[in-house]
Amino acid sequence: MSADTPQEAAETHPGAGFKPWYRNYVLLLLLLVYIFNFIDRQVIAILSPAIKADLGVSDTQLGLLKGLAFALLYSILGLPIARLADRRNRVNIVTISLTLWSVFTAMSGLAANFIQLAAARFAVGIGEAGCAPPSHSLISDYFSRKRRSTALAVFSMGIPLGVMFAFLAGGVLANALGWRWTFVAVGLPGLLLAVILKLTVKEPPRGASASGLEAAPPFMESIKLLLSIRSYLLLSIASAIASMSAFALATWVVDFYVRVHEIGFLQITTPLGFIIGGGMAAGIFIGGQLGDRFGPKDSRYYMWIPAAGFLLAFPLIMLAIYAETSLASFLWLAAGYILAGLYAGPVFASIQNLAPVRLRAFAVALFLLIVNIGGAGMGPLVAGILSDLMLAAHGPAEGLRLSLALTTLGFVVAAFIYWMASRTITEELAAAPDQDL
Repeated sequence: MSADTPQEAAETHPGAGFKPWYRNYVLLLLLLVYIFNFIDRQVIAILSPAIKADLGVSDTQLGLLKGLAFALLYSILGLPIARLADRRNRVNIVTISLTLWSVFTAMSGLAANFIQLAAARFAVGIGEAGCAPPSHSLISDYFSRKRRSTALAVFSMGIPLGVMFAFLAGGVLANALGWRWTFVAVGLPGLLLAVILKLTVKEPPRGASASGLEAAPPFMESIKLLLSIRSYLLLSIASAIASMSAFALATWVVDFYVRVHEIGFLQITTPLGFIIGGGMAAGIFIGGQLGDRFGPKDSRYYMWIPAAGFLLAFPLIMLAIYAETSLASFLWLAAGYILAGLYAGPVFASIQNLAPVRLRAFAVALFLLIVNIGGAGMGPLVAGILSDLMLAAHGPAEGLRLSLALTTLGFVVAAFIYWMASRTITEELAAAPDQDL
């Protein structure tokens, strides 16, 4: 992030009262929090073979911890927590949430059976539900609308970077310490980060002033209000469909390379960490820059950028799925992830710009509820069902390949729905009550 121009410094957005270096510091600290959010969320997928061998749990039980049940709990709890964040101190909420999920990540290493591990992981989900919505709201009050797409894109880079570090560090730590101490090792640093966050980050005013804003409407009215914004509804549906395809690929990609290209598990985690994490991070950052460059001039670019990204990513992912060599597949996959990552900054900036100031955290939570149930919950399940249905006719390798090819079609559908949202977003942004905040 660069320093504000004189014109931007004169704006009356709430973050104008803070020095540029301090706003950038807050953003980078929240990015670090989000990285740990995804490290602690993803690490169980890396450790699952060792957990299965030690605790004797079934694949169904492991799937429950990583799939739909976790997504439902995380997403649904995000709504009341976001509701609280729209009314109370957001820094305190993120600090408490970070402390909670860090403690229970570490405690996951103490589990003696499936029930204890499930309880610890569900507690992690409760904590993590309080991260993204209040963080998005904070960032939107630290950065003006003209810089919001890039700022939110930088924060969103915590997703791929967290996944990448989970792949890279999780395997090394598990090999050196075992799965139990790995949970402890990735969980405890979050407690130090929580202290730093609480002591150094200030709660900014909401919008032009905290006292001059209307109170948020009741819970159900808030949902109805947000879903009545056509472009918000369409971008949420598009993101859910795209996430279903993306999560299907991400959760089955290791199995794909093991079955199709016959690469060993330990040999595949490191390159996939760099491909998925690095590719998505690059795409997210580029998308944020594009959103800030073109979005303020023509709001339709906020939807055109993700539409183009997913539409162009589709053929590249298909080339990765059907490449004859693993090297060619890796190259196409990396290019596809870069393009798929373009969506984050423009989409999250649109959510913050469309929502009233008092509903910004709630708007993110409702969006994540739709996306996580449709993506994290359904994507892996749909791909698995399709793979099983094709097992008899095509075998485990080709059946999985065809399954991933079919689920990736969601990128094309999502691109069309983003384009539909572009037809209404300009008018709805102009009508937004807090569009300049």
